[in-house]
Amino acid sequence: MDYKDYYKVLGVDKKASQDEIKKAYRKLAVLHHPDKNPGNKEAEEKFKLANEANEVLSDPEKRKKYDELGENWQQYERSANQGGGGNPFGGAQGGQHFYNEGEGADFSDFFEQFFSGRTGGAGRTQGRSASVRGGDYETEMEITLEEAYQGTSRIIQLENEKLKITTKPGAYTDQRLRIKGKGAKGSSEQHHGDLYVRIRVKPHPQFTRKGDDLYLNHTIDLYTALLGGETIVNTLSGQVKIKIAEGTQNGKTIRLKGKGMPVYEETTKFGDLYVQLQVQIPEKISQTKLQNEFI
Repeated sequence: MDYKDYYKVLGVDKKASQDEIKKAYRKLAVLHHPDKNPGNKEAEEKFKLANEANEVLSDPEKRKKYDELGENWQQYERSANQGGGGNPFGGAQGGQHFYNEGEGADFSDFFEQFFSGRTGGAGRTQGRSASVRGGDYETEMEITLEEAYQGTSRIIQLENEKLKITTKPGAYTDQRLRIKGKGAKGSSEQHHGDLYVRIRVKPHPQFTRKGDDLYLNHTIDLYTALLGGETIVNTLSGQVKIKIAEGTQNGKTIRLKGKGMPVYEETTKFGDLYVQLQVQIPEKISQTKLQNEFI
């Protein structure tokens, strides 16, 4: 029975990260999935082998044992047959590792003998067929800052199904929403992959977001800055009137508590809005106008 190089199967280096392994598996699973290759036995075998490799390399403990034993797996098997070892990955009583039935999800004899913990020559491992989990899908959903503030929804088309994706108030860029069971098909419905929707909040022409806080540049005229007064500021929840103190300097920042973004999944909490005042200097100003303003 030949040793199977699972790293070579997935096309990754032995030092590959879990993320690299996951991406490589997804690519192969999509490429060779039986739904895309009906009747293609070669693709079916490659799909099974990719699942087999992922079953081992995506599990840190299995991967560790696989790396330790490597091409010396037959020596381990002989040692186990002589009572010198057991199932390196645990499992059910008696050293057996059982799998649920899956459609066409048989693992290779190498996998069975190496990873099932079979001892002696009593024939094939029980539970030969393994359940196979389908790969995950990922898509992007773009929303405005106002929609991130209020919460929103989109309808996306996934193969022959329309899905309504809803965001809660406070959604943020690179947030990933998981829709369970809407990824690639697995050996059964409960083993379907998941759909991940990555949120991207579009840049806003007025507001800059940092965490749950918002920042806004707001222009006031020279006379209001010098003499004090009031100004109307836009917020995502409506306009707010704020007071301007006499002698306000250009660049002064005013904090409006609770006028920032909603804190995600904490409906009563909000960030703050920081308003930086920009004093507008008139291009032309007459002596008479100055005297009228200050006298």
